[in-house]
Amino acid sequence: MWKIFAAFALLATSAFAQEQFTAYDALRVVGVHVNKDAVNHVVSVTGVKGSPQPQTWSVLVQDPGRGGVREIQVRNGKVVSDKPNSMVGSAEGATIKTSHLNLDSSGAFQVASHTADKSGMRFDSASYTLRTDQHGDPVWIVTLHSVNGEPVGRMYIGANRGNVTRTEGMFGAASMNDVATEQRVYRERQGHEENQEQASDENQQGDEESEHGPLYGVRSRIRESFRRTQEEASSMFDRVRRSFSDYINR
Repeated sequence: MWKIFAAFALLATSAFAQEQFTAYDALRVVGVHVNKDAVNHVVSVTGVKGSPQPQTWSVLVQDPGRGGVREIQVRNGKVVSDKPNSMVGSAEGATIKTSHLNLDSSGAFQVASHTADKSGMRFDSASYTLRTDQHGDPVWIVTLHSVNGEPVGRMYIGANRGNVTRTEGMFGAASMNDVATEQRVYRERQGHEENQEQASDENQQGDEESEHGPLYGVRSRIRESFRRTQEEASSMFDRVRRSFSDYINR
């Protein structure tokens, strides 16, 4: 009997998740509210403490006619606020290339949830920010919160390829200030391989201790866990991929 109940609960939870309003849904509403071209001038999309999706999405859109930025809040498929935003700095070059979007907030949550699970982290809700990174590519920043609302972890997920590029507060109970990146993992692994070629097996451990410190072995295991999770996230992307261009033009 309990198995039937569990199956029913799982189906009900999945149906509820599908009914929740996603970032793509909010962008569609903005396109209707302003005009269809407005989705090509989006600076960021933000939602706070969703379970798993937030009730309200805040969309910053460039306003070429007024030479500024406007903030449009969308809740349950309706615009509840539309006002100028006093954004610090210029939004020039910061607009999201929606043609490069292949990950909705629902997919970002699944990748984030899987990554948190692999790192042994428990969380209660998630906040989302979609913006461009330093290379102009769209990226999801997903912050995980505990039951009391405190942030316990954060990850950066490429919205084009679904790759986890950075995590904070995960893997080995690192603090929110401890950051792991693809570049750092590659650089340290490459440096380690070069040291292996130059040093003998007898002196290798001493070299590692002097160069990397006594916690090098622990950090190596953390990096390896992060690398495996990256690979799993990339495989998962094939299942959660969702093209915004296909969505908005259907």
